[in-house]
Amino acid sequence: MESTHRRVEEWSIRYHQLVAEKLKAQPERVLAKARANLARLRRQHPNSEPYMARWQALLEGPLDELLNVMVSPGEDARALRQCTPFAGVVPPRERSAAFREFAREWRRSRAAR
Repeated sequence: MESTHRRVEEWSIRYHQLVAEKLKAQPERVLAKARANLARLRRQHPNSEPYMARWQALLEGPLDELLNVMVSPGEDARALRQCTPFAGVVPPRERSAAFREFAREWRRSRAAR
């Protein structure tokens, strides 16, 4: 089971690295999408408000801080990524291709053990 959790977490970081690339290239577009998603998430998940408030602060703060938290392996960042406001930022085909590559890398790394 630990392996499954680790794989999910590593994919989450990889996805957020893709989002970070989009954010650097088109900050206003990505931030607008994230803010709209965050507003929807707040309505749908009122019990997650502490995470939503943290995302709100990050979206309104310095870009470097947001980028660092998005890809941090730390426990706080891991918890935040579980309710990410960045859904839809990476186009489906690009996300699928990235996931397939991630899955190949994951299988190779496990086979090498």
